[in-house]
Amino acid sequence: MDDLTFDLHRGGKIETALRIPLRDRDDLSRAYTPGVADVCLAIAEDPALGWEYTQKSTTVAVVTDGTAVLGLGDIGPLAALPVMEGKALLFKHFAGVNAVPICLDTTDPDEIVASVVRLAPAFGGINLEDIAAPHCFEVEDRLRALLDIPVFHDDQHGTAIVVLAALRNAARVVGKDLAALRIVVCGAGAAGTAVTRILLDAGIPDIVVTDSKGVLDEDTRPELSGVKAHLAHDTNPRHVHDDVVEALRGADVLIGVSGPHTVPDEAIETMAPDAIVFALANPVPEIDPARAAKTAAVVATGRSDLPNQINNVLAFPGVFRGALDVRATTVNEAMKLAAAGAIASCVEQPSAEQVIPSVFDPCVAPAVAEAVARAARETGVARR
Repeated sequence: MDDLTFDLHRGGKIETALRIPLRDRDDLSRAYTPGVADVCLAIAEDPALGWEYTQKSTTVAVVTDGTAVLGLGDIGPLAALPVMEGKALLFKHFAGVNAVPICLDTTDPDEIVASVVRLAPAFGGINLEDIAAPHCFEVEDRLRALLDIPVFHDDQHGTAIVVLAALRNAARVVGKDLAALRIVVCGAGAAGTAVTRILLDAGIPDIVVTDSKGVLDEDTRPELSGVKAHLAHDTNPRHVHDDVVEALRGADVLIGVSGPHTVPDEAIETMAPDAIVFALANPVPEIDPARAAKTAAVVATGRSDLPNQINNVLAFPGVFRGALDVRATTVNEAMKLAAAGAIASCVEQPSAEQVIPSVFDPCVAPAVAEAVARAARETGVARR
């Protein structure tokens, strides 16, 4: 990597800043002792005041154990810190949300959960990041049950939200009904699971999920357990067997969330006319995008140097902004669907080269925040 990249990271990418002036003794006496004691006592008497008189209402924790960082894998908490700082930078830049990187030196789910629960009083939300499957499922589920603030694993739900947004517009481009699409999800990890769940919630029933051993199917894969067993039960209504090649025959959509070169080039040619291919492994996709574009009508990737980048930054800043604005107790499925709809709506006239807005489109974060806040109120999880 070039020296400019290292220079940009030198000393870290974020810092704290003061929101109030500290000019003299009067300022000091109000910001700290003795005046701060009155605020502390008021919060002790009424904890709800903590949202009003502390950073809680504007701040999230970005928490990782460093086990699934980007495409780098298990590189540990310290090496993960530049990514968590980057996440905090994006929160602040795109949605005005303050974020604190927290890199935990443990991979034990019990310890991760206990650590986050102990830290939670200072934050209005928890963004879990780069925690490997299957621990990421357990950690999120347990924290959601224990905490009364949003807990959101971005590798799962951020990806799912943006995929659904792009798919809504891609279906418009090719003139197909969203609910009638035949979809193959290649990859049954954290992202693949969340993508499948949000597509089911969006009313798309014909989904086939594959992993490295083939199609997730109850009849032919009795060894499946946990999350994969649930996916097998809820998907594959036509009882497709074998592998991703067989699953793609006649399919309208491929969503790749697995790894490089996991889909043979020739398999794309067996898909239905006007196919949609989202090859999201990054930096090397499941199939060469240029090769896919020779057959498919719409192609998206996770790369910033190609059209239609599926990037989580379109989702998570606005999702947390909206949740914090209404002091939501959780991020539920209705809020995720609302976020996807808002992102899709930021592209007025979708085309094969633009089914998703640019990450720098100023419309996106405010639109997502408004939609998420509205959905939170409508589903009864908002406190204001």
